[in-house]
Amino acid sequence: MSKNIVLCGFMGSGKSVTGKALANCLNTEFIDMDAYIEKTENMSVSEIFEKFGENHFRNLEAKASATLGTFENKVIACGGGTVVNPENTMALKQNGELFYLSVAPETVINRLKTDNTRPLLAKNKENAVNSLLNSRAPIYEAAADHIIDANKSVTEVVEQILKIVREA
Repeated sequence: MSKNIVLCGFMGSGKSVTGKALANCLNTEFIDMDAYIEKTENMSVSEIFEKFGENHFRNLEAKASATLGTFENKVIACGGGTVVNPENTMALKQNGELFYLSVAPETVINRLKTDNTRPLLAKNKENAVNSLLNSRAPIYEAAADHIIDANKSVTEVVEQILKIVREA
């Protein structure tokens, strides 16, 4: 494997937990884009949103996509909004295959019910999830090389991805 495996999808779709498990199976490095941005900016995503706004964060995300797109043999988990910008998608596909972890709104709501760290879900979580997921799902699908049903367990999701990677 020299190409990166890039996981995209909505918040709560399991990109980070799946990415860690997948990288472990493939004996390669896992990079969480949000954590990468937090490390380079020395502040949390929530703080970046709060202090500088969403546009600034999206610019940092674009910069991170351009950098991470040049890496090899990594498992990368994008932020939920990363592939909404087509330039980010192109950068990440430069040396990677995009796997969209598709989830139902109920799955997201259930997984994030106690999570208060998501700036875009700060108000009415259920309405925000339904609205954002409906608008982003077609974008994720268009960006993806592969669509994975991520309403399943992490083990099952990892197995689906490994099967595709090993058949390539």
